[in-house]
Amino acid sequence: MVSAIEELSKLLLESRGIAAQGNIISSRSLHQPDKPVENDDNQSNLLDAIKHLSSVLDQTHTREAEALKEVVQHFTLHPDFGGLGLTPDRDLSNQETSEVLFFVSAYLEALNYHDRKASPTIPLTSRPPGRRGMTVAEKIFAAHDVSGIGEVRPGDVIRLDVDWIIASELSWSGMEKTYDSLGKPGIFRNDRLWIAGDHVVDPRVLDNPNVKQLIAASERAKQVFKLTEYQGMNYTIMHTEFCRERAQPGMLVIGSDSHTCSAGSVSCLAIGLGVADVTLSLVTGQTWIKVPETVEIHFINKPPPGLGGKDIILHVLKKLKRNTVAADRVVEYTGPGLEYLSCDARFAFCNMTTEFGGVTGICVPDKTTKQFIDARKHPKHKKQAVYYQADEDAQYSATHIIDLSEVEPYVARYPSPDDVVPVAEVAGTKLDGCFIGACTTAREDLILGALVLEAGIERGLKPVSVGKRKVVPGSRPILRELRDNGLAGVYERAGFEIGVPGCSYCVGMSADKAGRGEVWLSSQNRNFENRMGPGAIGSVSTAVTVAASSFNMTITDPTPLLDSLDYERLRSLLVTPPQQTTEVQYVEPPAAVAPSNRAPSGSTDQEHTAEPELQQRKAAKRPLIEGRVQTLGDFIDTDALAPAEALVTHLTLEEIGQYCLVHTHPDFRRCVKEDGHNIVVAGKAFGVGSSRENAVTALQGAGVQCVIARSFAFIYSRNQPNLGLLGIVMTDDAFYEAAVDGAEIAIDVDGRVVRVAEQEFAFALSDLEMALWEQGGMSNAFAKWGKRMLEEVAMPARSSFGSKLLPRADDGMKW
Repeated sequence: MVSAIEELSKLLLESRGIAAQGNIISSRSLHQPDKPVENDDNQSNLLDAIKHLSSVLDQTHTREAEALKEVVQHFTLHPDFGGLGLTPDRDLSNQETSEVLFFVSAYLEALNYHDRKASPTIPLTSRPPGRRGMTVAEKIFAAHDVSGIGEVRPGDVIRLDVDWIIASELSWSGMEKTYDSLGKPGIFRNDRLWIAGDHVVDPRVLDNPNVKQLIAASERAKQVFKLTEYQGMNYTIMHTEFCRERAQPGMLVIGSDSHTCSAGSVSCLAIGLGVADVTLSLVTGQTWIKVPETVEIHFINKPPPGLGGKDIILHVLKKLKRNTVAADRVVEYTGPGLEYLSCDARFAFCNMTTEFGGVTGICVPDKTTKQFIDARKHPKHKKQAVYYQADEDAQYSATHIIDLSEVEPYVARYPSPDDVVPVAEVAGTKLDGCFIGACTTAREDLILGALVLEAGIERGLKPVSVGKRKVVPGSRPILRELRDNGLAGVYERAGFEIGVPGCSYCVGMSADKAGRGEVWLSSQNRNFENRMGPGAIGSVSTAVTVAASSFNMTITDPTPLLDSLDYERLRSLLVTPPQQTTEVQYVEPPAAVAPSNRAPSGSTDQEHTAEPELQQRKAAKRPLIEGRVQTLGDFIDTDALAPAEALVTHLTLEEIGQYCLVHTHPDFRRCVKEDGHNIVVAGKAFGVGSSRENAVTALQGAGVQCVIARSFAFIYSRNQPNLGLLGIVMTDDAFYEAAVDGAEIAIDVDGRVVRVAEQEFAFALSDLEMALWEQGGMSNAFAKWGKRMLEEVAMPARSSFGSKLLPRADDGMKW
């Protein structure tokens, strides 16, 4: 074991400057006193040695000692919980030894990241005089605003420090490509990047060259960045274990997936963005936002037994519809009804805030939140929780009261998430497949689904021989629990195949795809055209409704089976009480400068300082963008703009352009190329759906020069300037009367005017969007300005001296 001990010594010296003093890191001192040391040349007892070393360092280097304890915990955990299942007293293979030493270096390097960052500011115990009333979301924005003002309001354009970056193996592949194009500038923290292999990877397709490339990219990230939180492939759906064990109240999370908002279930402000956006945050540790309005969904009363978060969000979609009250807003879930909803239930409706059309969804934290956080295994994933509550005078853009007692089992009919009807209205519809899974289907849903199946079996129901049944738990820890409590066996007796954790049929781009013309009922979150597979028809419901429907392969109301459940048993299966918990202590965002120093709402200081380069850019005359109109309707989704088959490999711009709207508008590309209809004019919520920025590159590859729409989905709207595609919001009805298919059109960007049918229509474009578009996208802007890019493209801190309050992001290490 001498070589491993020497490596430990080297790592401590090189990473943390801790030299071997006396025999502190000698092989003899690292052994337990009662153990022999004759076998110093093998790999035995390495974990035991690290454990002993941590106890020695505890006296003088407590942080390093804690890091080593984390390494031991990481490797002694069972693989079902993210470890290797090693024991301290057995010999390790060379590969295991190498892996242990790698994680020692990773955890020690994480301390270096912490040391390079300024000390965190301390929240206030009470609201300062003169501070405006804020929502929970606004308080989290204010706490992360680099200006340090401690107050925001809708319309403010601010820079934000981020806490976590999360990605799937599919989105990371694109992020790696963007990262390389930026010159491999290093990342802001190696312990705050979460990559989960879930979208495409599956044991049945591991020999596929494209899948191999995706796995290789994730493995490279682990090694190059020394990631401490890497769990590999098919351990969890990206959001599941992140929310269950890592996201903390009050944090700001940026993810390259539209369902990043799931972490709002634990009062984390979690926002999905496109690949380029997220890569910039990964490199700089910052992002920007125009602070959205907040809409309140106020829950009252209690839902019927057995109905949870998925039924609730379907009820909300039925009443309020998608991309209406939630569009371009944060959705804040409040009210006394939250008391009856677990964090799993909250996960489901926060997750589907994307389908509702919100920027993100967030729950006001309460006793349930704190108990959930306090029950976590690892102290470091609960000790940074910060609990905010909305002020009594917080200004919501609107409040909508939802009576939970009115919730019933629903189905969202293909292909619209808000075409929601009671199950009774579609009961008897024949099915070819039943799927229980996807990120929106939490642990609670999987347990309820199993109990409904068990109740059906006890009544003598038997699964018919036709049709496909599949259940995919969201993570290995959940699957392990289902096996331990016998519920996995219930699924198998009911005819369900149990899959490895992953997205499965929900994205339809790997081994699981619904066939053309097949009719499915699924507990996933999205039922767009071709989502489950080209030509497949998938409607969305809950795990209990899918379970009840699986016996006869017809849509079936689960209520009779729910009525027969033993709810005491259900509670015993669901509740994991924390070892100890305390009352929630609400705090206020810190303030480093007085609010009186703030820039005017919606503005930036660069507009006032008028830097010469910005003025030159504004003064330059740009040529008109000319072409012909091609019209599209409302809710053109990213699954249609960039279908699944275009995502699993790196394609050139022209190649991905061949896939643009291929299934839904097959003549689109010919009209652009041959007829010159290169200006898209669309309706509401263009780019709704997933975060895939391939939707933008597909349009570019097809030859589109500009997209004009009544409104854009939030993530898509950011992806356009980040990739250098001009996007214009136009709400004037007269414009849409004039901009018919084939009409000649000219766009004067300098004058902010569109000319069509001898009429002129004005539009707005921010300096930031203008600068990014002019540079040809974020990568080109980064090449020009580096990690100061956000400051250069009209995004300084909001006070005249605010940008000096915190250290520059580029103080970090360059790999």
